[in-house]
Amino acid sequence: MFNGIISIRNKNGEEKVKIERPGGSLSPIWSICWNPSREERNDILAVADWGQKISFYQLSGKQIGKDRALNFDPCCISYFTKGEYILLGGSDKQVSLFTKDGVRLGTVGEQNSWVWTCQVKPDSNYVVVGCQDGTISFYQLIFSTVHGLYKDRYAYRDSMTDVIVQHLITEQKVRIKCKELVKKIAIYRNRLAIQLPEKILIYELYSEDSSDMHYRVKEKIIKKFECNLLVVCANHIILCQEKRLQCLSFSGVKEREWQMESLIRYIKVIGGPPGREGLLVGLKNGQILKIFVDNLFAIILLKQATAVRCLDMSASRKKLAVVDENDTCLVYDIDTKELLFQEPNANSVAWNTQCEDMLCFSGGGYLNIKASTFPVHRQKLQGFVVGYNGSKIFCLHVFSISAVEVPQSAPMYQYLDRKLFKEAYQIACLGVTDTDWRELAMEALEGLDFETAKKAFIRVQDLRYLELISSIEERKKRGETNNDLFLADVFSYQGKFHEAAKLYKRSGHENLALEMYTDLCMFEYAKDFLGSGDPKETKMLITKQADWARNIKEPKAAVEMYISAGEHVKAIEICGDHGWVDMLIDIARKLDKAEREPLLLCATYLKKLDSPGYAAETYLKMGDLKSLVQLHVETQRWDEAFALGEKHPEFKDDIYVPYAQWLAENDRFEEAQKAFHKAGRQREAVQVLEQLTNNAVAESRFNDAAYYYWMLSMQCLDIAQADRAQKDMMLGKFHHFQRLAELYHGYHAIHRHTEDPFSVHRPETLFNISRFLLHSLPKDTPLGISKVKILFTLAKQSKALGAYRLARHAYDKLRGLYIPARFQKSIELGTLTIRAKPFHDSEELVPLCYRCSTNNPLLNNLGNVCINCRQPFIFSASSYDVLHLVEFYLEEGITDEEAISLIDLEVPRPKQDNRQQEIANSSSQILRLVETKDSMGDEDPFTAKLSFEQGGSEFVPVVVSRLVLRSMSRRDVLVKRWPPPLRWQYFRSLLPDASITMCPSCFQMFHSEDYELLVLQHGCCPYCRRCKDDPGP
Repeated sequence: MFNGIISIRNKNGEEKVKIERPGGSLSPIWSICWNPSREERNDILAVADWGQKISFYQLSGKQIGKDRALNFDPCCISYFTKGEYILLGGSDKQVSLFTKDGVRLGTVGEQNSWVWTCQVKPDSNYVVVGCQDGTISFYQLIFSTVHGLYKDRYAYRDSMTDVIVQHLITEQKVRIKCKELVKKIAIYRNRLAIQLPEKILIYELYSEDSSDMHYRVKEKIIKKFECNLLVVCANHIILCQEKRLQCLSFSGVKEREWQMESLIRYIKVIGGPPGREGLLVGLKNGQILKIFVDNLFAIILLKQATAVRCLDMSASRKKLAVVDENDTCLVYDIDTKELLFQEPNANSVAWNTQCEDMLCFSGGGYLNIKASTFPVHRQKLQGFVVGYNGSKIFCLHVFSISAVEVPQSAPMYQYLDRKLFKEAYQIACLGVTDTDWRELAMEALEGLDFETAKKAFIRVQDLRYLELISSIEERKKRGETNNDLFLADVFSYQGKFHEAAKLYKRSGHENLALEMYTDLCMFEYAKDFLGSGDPKETKMLITKQADWARNIKEPKAAVEMYISAGEHVKAIEICGDHGWVDMLIDIARKLDKAEREPLLLCATYLKKLDSPGYAAETYLKMGDLKSLVQLHVETQRWDEAFALGEKHPEFKDDIYVPYAQWLAENDRFEEAQKAFHKAGRQREAVQVLEQLTNNAVAESRFNDAAYYYWMLSMQCLDIAQADRAQKDMMLGKFHHFQRLAELYHGYHAIHRHTEDPFSVHRPETLFNISRFLLHSLPKDTPLGISKVKILFTLAKQSKALGAYRLARHAYDKLRGLYIPARFQKSIELGTLTIRAKPFHDSEELVPLCYRCSTNNPLLNNLGNVCINCRQPFIFSASSYDVLHLVEFYLEEGITDEEAISLIDLEVPRPKQDNRQQEIANSSSQILRLVETKDSMGDEDPFTAKLSFEQGGSEFVPVVVSRLVLRSMSRRDVLVKRWPPPLRWQYFRSLLPDASITMCPSCFQMFHSEDYELLVLQHGCCPYCRRCKDDPGP
């Protein structure tokens, strides 16, 4: 508004934002315009007022930046289509161009009256101006390219006031804001010069790093200059004004000046020491000069008839490329001034900075690359070439420069066609594909340029050809000079086998051709190079052919070839791998027995193929008895192994030890023990049984544990018999294991009764077993046996059978033990209910001593012996009743054989007087029956002895004489015939009508009926598991 206020309203006219400006009515607003750019993050409003200011605001009303002063009253303001520039016109009678930030760039056009309106044609640089006098003017704005290039750094103007420096290799960019119109740009090494309307700024890099992009201001020359071209050096700037060149220091002092004959069309810094750089200058009259900044005199390089448009000098400063006004590229030799060649349709040219003989030029929409004097390689490309570094060509198109990666394949192949391998390698180093590198390597190798080929193969990392080149170089060092032979090796590596064979033959090395064809399995060609029937070569060829047949999955043909070549081992390996047993045994039978290696291999394969008979035949042919034994053992052909062991006792251990282990693994422990015994390996047998026993106890298989402990005891007895040094220790273990076997055998029934829902044993049996265990358990209860289960069973069965006193004692004992939760309720209930029962035991359950006829209490503090005579009770191994047996001992001097013969006599005896004599000493008391001449009648001497009343507390064993032995009946006597070093044990049955059976293996006693029933049920002894059909010991 005229009062300086801005009101922003919606389409309905409602005010949304109100901007009150500081000037108020003194700065009436004459023109406003929104920035049309969509790239701006905020909507921007440009405001021009007659306070001679231009301001910028956001939609929210916030001002952007400061007010920018004008020297006239603005009457119109307009944005370019993309919002990058602003047009302003007013009382100064001209149209001015500003940046979008309000920086004045220059005048578009001057008029004769005030400018009241100006507009930009959409998406173009055309401007229309309307004035107060009614005139309309139409202008076209041309924005020229302001830029500078030095090697891989390119600087150009952006937005008229900024300079962007771009690294063409790394694609890094840095922007330098000058906030004024940038007129000229020059760049050289680490220097950057920017010409502004009133000054020149000199920048330098922070470091010498080639990739550094950080510039800082080094010098400012506050002075206005007018020039056509600007060049910067290390310590100077060069101003070009038509025909004149001026050299100024960075402080603005003019040091030198050069006046040319014609207009200067092109100038370029070509390098040199700091302060002494050289300039390449091209004039309109065709002169080309070299000027040094520290020298007043210009050097004329050459003079041509046409004007110069573009110049460049080769890397070695020996060649000069010129583009003239006729679009012709001319290349001169600087030293001789000779025109080397020329090419048409060129507008710019650049030499490769890494290769002396390569240049590129652009023109007509094409990029042309020329190497040496070869034809030009052309490809489409828009723009001007401004640089050529290695395989990268820098091209300027419109306002941007780009790095184009150009493969150097075409010039490389041009050199290869002329066999110039070293030059081709130099071109390849600029950048070619892996395929091109391989082609260069192959061409150089065939041309016998091994140095170049080696470098090229290193590039493609082909170790195979590198090894070939290395071997050829070694051979050359040793004095070989036959190039045909070298080339033949190269052809063979390349797969050109027929050419290689011809060269081998020409060089007199037919054997190499034979070897090559043989390795390639080209046997038909190989036969052409065989010598005059040399058997070694023929054998080698057949062997190679067999190898080939084997590799192509023709095994039978390979076997036949190997056999014909005498390679029996390879033939056997193929037969064995394919399982051809018939062919294996045929080969084995044809072989001589002296050929041990193939025979042994045959036997090994036959054994693997489950043909032990054929393998045994092969081992016999070789005479290898040890391997034959091992074969029988591995195949478990024990009969053949035992037969061989009988003939050759030295293999006894090799047979019986594995046999015993096999038996143990198959639960045939009795046989395993015998096998271990035969092999003399008692310790192994004991270790196996101990492990099995521990496992059985841990798994609560107490019946098996009892059996294994009995087996262990018998094993210990065998060791005691065989090794006198270990006799005492082994006998101690024997008695210990026998005791454990009895305990676990009885506890098995208790454990099953408490764990299983149903019991197979009668209450009387469980009662007897629990009493037996309670009286037999040592202080250290064996592993796995539970006192709680024993006492619980005893209490339960005692209560059921009427032994209330014993049941009360068992329940009292249980109170002091840890009770599992599942028994807790039953034991607590039983403890309460037993209180209601009488405090005595049933007389029917009281055990009787058959020696002294004394009734023993159910709870015996002495254990399983009589409280009167101390005679140990003999229990049935099934019902655990006290058997009517009394153990007796032989009088000194009577052997076991004599005692058995006396008992077996059963002849009438003369009447004699027998007296009883008691002999006492400090360690024992012995009751002896002696013969007298007085007649005793028909009374049994053994029965008379049993009626003796003992007054002492020590056990007095029954010792019998020969007369007493003769008086005994054979059917009343049971004998435990222990093997040495144990003595036999003798027992007399006092109730001959009640039959008792003793197992001949474990010597456990049973009621005959019980034993027969158990044997019928299990097929063996329930204690030692001796089968009923096995003969006795």
